[in-house]
Amino acid sequence: MGMNSVTNIGRNGIQDWIIQRVSAYVLALYTLFLLGFFVTTDVDYQSWSALFEQVWFRIFSLLALLSIGGHAWVGLWTVSTDYIKSAGQRMLFQAVTVLVIFIYVVWGIQIIWGL
Repeated sequence: MGMNSVTNIGRNGIQDWIIQRVSAYVLALYTLFLLGFFVTTDVDYQSWSALFEQVWFRIFSLLALLSIGGHAWVGLWTVSTDYIKSAGQRMLFQAVTVLVIFIYVVWGIQIIWGL
């Protein structure tokens, strides 16, 4: 088992491809929804707060946040395995990437759910 298979999210390239595609669709839907919200709503604190009070929107936002994390990880893993040839540097880059993505996801969850 090589280093690439250990640090990869999916067990193979097809799973990573699926993660990329599904997360891209989720992010596209989320972006389109927000664009529609901004176009059709006079956005102020009240309307924005009312949107985030809806449990379905918090779940949708959480799904988008997790999609960003998965999409970023697969993309940066691919870039790192393609362009960072030194195993030590690649592992350091991937470890820092995982840490940063984890911090952003936890922080985002705290923001979305008001924890």
